[in-house]
Amino acid sequence: MHIGEVADRTGLSHRTIRHYDEVGLVVPSGRSDGGFRLYTEADVDRLLLIRRMKPLDYRLDEMKALLEAVDAVRADASDAEARARLSGFAEDVAARRAALQRQLDMADEFTRLLAAL
Repeated sequence: MHIGEVADRTGLSHRTIRHYDEVGLVVPSGRSDGGFRLYTEADVDRLLLIRRMKPLDYRLDEMKALLEAVDAVRADASDAEARARLSGFAEDVAARRAALQRQLDMADEFTRLLAAL
């Protein structure tokens, strides 16, 4: 796939996808004869995983560490160290989600308050 189709499928901008390539989060699986980036389904899946980290305020270095743990587990499911790192990320995701839920609850409360005025 070309970057335009990937952008449509992931909801990410061309610029964001290129940036993720530049910082090493996702590397296109190939290049066309004209030098255009080419992506596979696996690349799209990786970008969707990255996109899911964004609302939880993961920094690029944290995204990279999480992706390295995911890659390690996918390469060797018995890698105990990688599984432990992934488990730590799962706990962190749950904590970040809970914090986000508290913010949403406050926003809902504020919305109701304003509607009642």
